[in-house]
Amino acid sequence: MITKYITKPNAIILAVTAANTDLANSDGLKLAREVDPDGTRTIGVLTKVDLMDKGTDVIDILAGRVIPLRLGYVPVVNRGQKDIVSKKTISSALENERDFFESHPSYQSKAQYCGTPFLARKLNMLLMHHIKITLPEIKAKIAAALAKYQNELEQLGDPLSDAAGQAANTTLSIITEFCNDFRGALEGQSTDLSTYELSGGARISFVFHELYSNGVKAIDPLEHVKDSDIRTILYNSSGSSPALFVATSAFEVIVKQQIKRLEEPSLRCVSMTYDELVRIVNQLLMKPSFKRFPQLREQFNTVVLTFLKNATLPTNKLVQDLVAMEQCYVNTAHPDFISGQRAITIVNERMHPPKPAQPNGPGGAPGRPSMSMAPERSLDEEMNLPKDSGFFGSFWGKNAKKRPTVMDAPPSVLKASGTLSEREQQETEVIKLLIQSYFNIVKRTAIDMVPKAIMLKLVAFAKEGLQRELLKELYNPEALADLLKESESTVARRNECKKMIEALKKADTI
Repeated sequence: MITKYITKPNAIILAVTAANTDLANSDGLKLAREVDPDGTRTIGVLTKVDLMDKGTDVIDILAGRVIPLRLGYVPVVNRGQKDIVSKKTISSALENERDFFESHPSYQSKAQYCGTPFLARKLNMLLMHHIKITLPEIKAKIAAALAKYQNELEQLGDPLSDAAGQAANTTLSIITEFCNDFRGALEGQSTDLSTYELSGGARISFVFHELYSNGVKAIDPLEHVKDSDIRTILYNSSGSSPALFVATSAFEVIVKQQIKRLEEPSLRCVSMTYDELVRIVNQLLMKPSFKRFPQLREQFNTVVLTFLKNATLPTNKLVQDLVAMEQCYVNTAHPDFISGQRAITIVNERMHPPKPAQPNGPGGAPGRPSMSMAPERSLDEEMNLPKDSGFFGSFWGKNAKKRPTVMDAPPSVLKASGTLSEREQQETEVIKLLIQSYFNIVKRTAIDMVPKAIMLKLVAFAKEGLQRELLKELYNPEALADLLKESESTVARRNECKKMIEALKKADTI
């Protein structure tokens, strides 16, 4: 228990030891050395000096030749049990103590440095010196504590009176402050901007320009689109007459399916923006004014969350409409869209890269490739094609065991499973190139327009309409008394702060 007090750096330690015992075994000195190893605040007190054997004294201890202490030792003579029983007075005991030291041959030359009166003077001197050293620090601590409790008391506020006007003014002030802080957090004008992490509107910007933008960019326009699917759509879109050119309808069917995939990340972006707004609200509801009125805090939380949830409905609708707009009309005249002719040229260059020109080809001018006409196929060859050729040859597959003979009925299900012919390969690559080109345009539009839609229907709507909603739901004179009922902890803390302020003011005047 004594350790609790002597560990404080402002405490002066009296290490009391009986003079007729071995000083090296003193428990008081051992304990003092543990908390004061330098000995700057430890004074040794030697008792029972009058009970020592004849011929022995404590001169070596007082001189610091046994266990030295920076503040030294003071020998004293106290009343014994016999003196206490006989009710010997303190003044008589002090007189006997002075006579002992003045008459003892070992102490008479140093009697002025022995006894209880000298110990009292020395302690008083040490105390005054210690106060002079620590007084500026103590006053600074008092001033800091006083400012802290005064600030806390100001935040807790005065107890509300029974007047309805004060309750209404308090509610209006809290609503106004909350809405201003909400707007400030979204616009980056908060008074307590963090240097540690992103907060407020910066987190919403991170959702728009990092999470959503990268998520949309990561969508592969050809994911889940197989070459066989493209080939099947090409044939289905041409109907009963085989198409001479790449069918536009096949491209539109596939690209519209891919545009639909943008709806899920866009709605997810709305959800993440809502979560960030709720995060801002929860941070604002941790302020002292809401801790003071817990019921008001619960109502605030309910009203604001309901307001934001209702605002997400039209936001989701607008985002879905943006995706539906892109699905509804495929603008192949967009200036950034690769034209069909350009796509065919690119595919032809990939499939048939030009051969290097020969300097002197036979039958041609130097530096120009020779032109040769492919021999025409004979009628017999045309009428006896290989099994994997023909306009619909790839629909049979390499592993088909039986091919229909003349006038056999077609299979119930026809699926593209064989190797693509050269024309099918070319048309498939053209469709894929067109899909990539147009889908990139739509992705860029979504990255630009979806955040704008969310800002319009959710963020800006919340900034402008939240205060009006809070006033409509909470500014009710009949319910103000219940909403502004202080918590018991707030009342107890206010009383505690008042007591501490009064005590610190008294301590500051000393």
